[in-house]
Amino acid sequence: MLSEFLQFLFSGVTVGATYALAALGFTLIYNASHVINFAQGEFIMLGGMLTVAGVSAGLPLPVAIALAIAAAAVVGMLVVRFAIQPAKGADVVSLIIITIGVSLVVRGLTQISLGKGTHSFPAFSGSEPLHVLGATLLPQSLWVLGVTAAVVALLGWFFSRTLTGKAILATAYNRLAAQLVGISTNKVLFLSFALSAALGALGGVLVTPITMTSADVGIMLGLKGFVAAVLGGLGNGLGAVVGGLLVGVAEAMAAGYISSAYKDAVPFVMILFLLFFLPRGLFGARVTERV
Repeated sequence: MLSEFLQFLFSGVTVGATYALAALGFTLIYNASHVINFAQGEFIMLGGMLTVAGVSAGLPLPVAIALAIAAAAVVGMLVVRFAIQPAKGADVVSLIIITIGVSLVVRGLTQISLGKGTHSFPAFSGSEPLHVLGATLLPQSLWVLGVTAAVVALLGWFFSRTLTGKAILATAYNRLAAQLVGISTNKVLFLSFALSAALGALGGVLVTPITMTSADVGIMLGLKGFVAAVLGGLGNGLGAVVGGLLVGVAEAMAAGYISSAYKDAVPFVMILFLLFFLPRGLFGARVTERV
């Protein structure tokens, strides 16, 4: 039925937009440093959990959201300072282990300080569903899609029109050449981690009123964001967005037409398929020894 298909599609595109933001975070950090940051999912978790904490403390929702995103960005810079920079020159396996360790530390500290329970906060525009051809669409889903589209447009402008954005692109293209023309690649690394953390936190904020959040949601969201980034072509921003949407829709369709028990397996089946048939991803990102 059309209404059933649309219902699954709306659900998939909504969660896929969150995966797209996570994948953009992976792409930013990979382009700036060739590090694959498996702590990205914890930034998504922090966005939701810190907003819940702010609202519970009596802060207005917009203020709580702004502080949560800013705090996540600060955590991203702390990760660079205390985990990535001390391991400068380490091999890819060591860097992956370091980022996994960071993920465990962030998750543990969050559980200690904010608890292990499941939390949520009110939707931005109420919870009265919209009806479209027999399917229902939550107003919060429109916020997810609209804000994600705005973020993609702003990032496009940032990288094409600002000196800082062009410095990040130059570092991604050739780190040594960027240093030779006076670009501070260390600052680029800090900024990339901060932007990546902020994007992840924003995704967590947007989706929490729909899916709720807890201290342990980050690992699965991060892995699915990584699958989306690889699907689109690791290092390709447009591919990250397309990959996120494809993963979300495929997951929702599998849950709807097969069984919800297989929902979380879909992204990993997709990445196995990619490794065999499309190792460069859909948009053919360059391959390096760190992939």
